[in-house]
Amino acid sequence: MKPKYGLSALVALALLGMMTPTQAASRSAPACAPGTTVATDTGQVCGTTGDGVRSWLGVPYAEPPVGDLRWTPAKRHAPWTDVLQATERGSACPQAGVLGTPSENEDCLKLTIVTPADTGAGGLPVMVEFHGGGFRFGAPGPGAYLAQAGNVVHVGVDYRLGIFGFLSHKALGPHAGNYALSDQQEALRWVRRNIARFGGDPRNVTIFGASAGGSSVCAHTASPLAAGLFQKGIVQSGEYNSLRGGDTTWQIQDCKSALPTQAEAQAQGARFATALKCEQSADVAACLRALPVKTLLDQSSDGLAPDRGTLAPIVDGRILTMSPAEAFVKGKVNRVALMHGVGRDEVQLAPATTPEQYEALVKQQYGSLAPEVFARYPLNRYPEPAPFIAYRTIVADSNSVCPALLNDERLSRWIPVFAFQVDNADAPPLFFLDQTKPNGAYHVSEVPFLYGPPRSDVSANQRTFGTQIVAQWTGFARTGNPTVDGTPLWPRYTHGDPAVMSLVPAGDSVATREIARQHNCAFWNKHAPYVD
Repeated sequence: MKPKYGLSALVALALLGMMTPTQAASRSAPACAPGTTVATDTGQVCGTTGDGVRSWLGVPYAEPPVGDLRWTPAKRHAPWTDVLQATERGSACPQAGVLGTPSENEDCLKLTIVTPADTGAGGLPVMVEFHGGGFRFGAPGPGAYLAQAGNVVHVGVDYRLGIFGFLSHKALGPHAGNYALSDQQEALRWVRRNIARFGGDPRNVTIFGASAGGSSVCAHTASPLAAGLFQKGIVQSGEYNSLRGGDTTWQIQDCKSALPTQAEAQAQGARFATALKCEQSADVAACLRALPVKTLLDQSSDGLAPDRGTLAPIVDGRILTMSPAEAFVKGKVNRVALMHGVGRDEVQLAPATTPEQYEALVKQQYGSLAPEVFARYPLNRYPEPAPFIAYRTIVADSNSVCPALLNDERLSRWIPVFAFQVDNADAPPLFFLDQTKPNGAYHVSEVPFLYGPPRSDVSANQRTFGTQIVAQWTGFARTGNPTVDGTPLWPRYTHGDPAVMSLVPAGDSVATREIARQHNCAFWNKHAPYVD
């Protein structure tokens, strides 16, 4: 079944920031448009105009992390003298071709900047997007629709991925790791210095992203080095790792997790170096830096074997002094405002299709908790396909819905929080779904609405939903409050009033206080990290 969105499945994947957008290798870069030359603090750039926006693509924000700069913190880019023709996207950072076009180009620390054609006299709100893809895949999605429809400046960030973004080894220094987060922070420093020249307000910066992008926002909310780099954040589906059990998709990385320590990451790095015959070298760092990109990608693979290295955030003692979830408990957070939420039916694990699979997967994933899980989610309470729906519900509740609400509660003690749950069970389907199954309000289902309007053959309910989402996201970026004209009242989440905006189509979104009870959160929260 073809998605009803006005995009093919592969392009939808690119828009989600989970693959490299396919580019025609044969065509030359477009010429710069008159009046688009901007002087940044490292040199002049020129871009393009059209469809109501101005765009600058492939703008360097940091030195290429190649040679001796591989596995070092991001370094401010050196100045250039000629006008840089910023009319074509830069290469995606190195990644395998699992979800699309592979890349082996480490010269990838670039920005895309899109503004309305007329930015007016005052500075516009700035929305800096960190793409998803499990910290292993991806590239920035398009920002033209959000910039034009929401009257904001959109900045998309390419950052180091996988083993290039996170390898830790004692030979790489005392705080080795988290290079991807260092890249993102360097991009924010670039924005602070330069975005006013593109019509943006450097004092009104919102960072946002879905999945690993949402996890990135949580990390910067907890990072001492991100203080003052942004004023607001939007976390979309930032809770997605397995709460417990052996079945997982990504290394530990999300907003609720107890991240690996520096010592644990270095032990993983030593096993990785041993597998590549570098551990016994006189200069382990030089040996690793001399290896080809593909060799490193092949060895790191999915990160789920003992010798794959670290492919996701760690507590490095510099960028992250503790896991974000622990920082949320202790109030060690930057004083920013957040929108924070997940989809009601988030799943990142293999599905159950038979009663036998349902029973086996619950036992595998939840171990000693399985009897209590079966008691709370009996198959006879679900319509067919009951095994699929029951296991989908268990995984969503344990891994996403309840952890997100728990983080809302923790964060709301220290900073303004506007909580949401995406309850749009009829969102246009994306490529990764089995469309013969009832997928419900699936992982990142709201993201495509931020990248462009649905086609006219999508229902009026969904078109209204898209208009509302854009208004709320950009309204929050403008004022710090997602209640704007054309949207429902969205109360701030507090301990005394734990209001969560249930986002549904047709203009029917409403604040609710019932989600925790409906999703068995009193049970699941007993087993979350950092709960006494």
